[in-house]
Amino acid sequence: MKKIVALTLAMLMVFALCACGNTGDDTAEGVQLKILDTEYVTEDYAIAVAKESTDLLDGINAALTELIEDGTVAAVTAYYISGEGTLPEFQQNVAADAETLTMGTNAAFPPYEFVENDVVVGIDATVAGLIADKLGMKLEIVDMEFDSIIPSVVSGKIDMGMAGMTVTDERLESVNFSTSYATGVQVVIVPEGSDITTIDDIAAKVEAKEDIQIGCQNATTGFIYATGDFGEDHVQAFPKGADCIAALTSGKVDCVIIDNQPAQAFVAANNG
Repeated sequence: MKKIVALTLAMLMVFALCACGNTGDDTAEGVQLKILDTEYVTEDYAIAVAKESTDLLDGINAALTELIEDGTVAAVTAYYISGEGTLPEFQQNVAADAETLTMGTNAAFPPYEFVENDVVVGIDATVAGLIADKLGMKLEIVDMEFDSIIPSVVSGKIDMGMAGMTVTDERLESVNFSTSYATGVQVVIVPEGSDITTIDDIAAKVEAKEDIQIGCQNATTGFIYATGDFGEDHVQAFPKGADCIAALTSGKVDCVIIDNQPAQAFVAANNG
């Protein structure tokens, strides 16, 4: 049997889709979705830290290395993706006068970060809490728009950004990144019966000057890669992944490019 966390993720996706979708004739009921077999991009996730925060980066890297080598990160990932095992305890014995480690995230990217009972949880939230424990710090999570995270790190509003974030040359101009703690795969979601069966089909439609529209979460690497490969005229940016799915089921976009783990949760919730 799947554990309660898997059920919770599915329910969260259902609620997210209901909240973000339109009502009335815009939304097509009963649209079944699928993830294409071919992967779009494989990428490494890391933690963004201000360039001047070298001591903090060193501490994060040391903590991450320990958590990766002892299998803790793998255990957290397995718990949130498949419901296997138990979640390690964290932030249980923080000193009252401990310094605060402020993490910026966008809590609409399950299983990496999502809101449950008004608390941000997920792989990133848990790993951040474990890092804070090793640093002797109290973790504070700030939920914000994804494209606000890097500017907030740069300005000092937050200490680090952790949101299933990929290291890119453009981002490295503004911030430094930690050791990678996860590998993400960008995939393509389409309605069942779509004539888009591979990434090459998208490129072919663009080349043929068809008005194909791709939905992506704003400022994510999926958005960056899609606009670079297919052109801005063929990409629509949405604030949240659930908004992309609502646009897909209502026919406003032809496909969605997003990380594989959230993609699986969105498709499972949509298909019931």
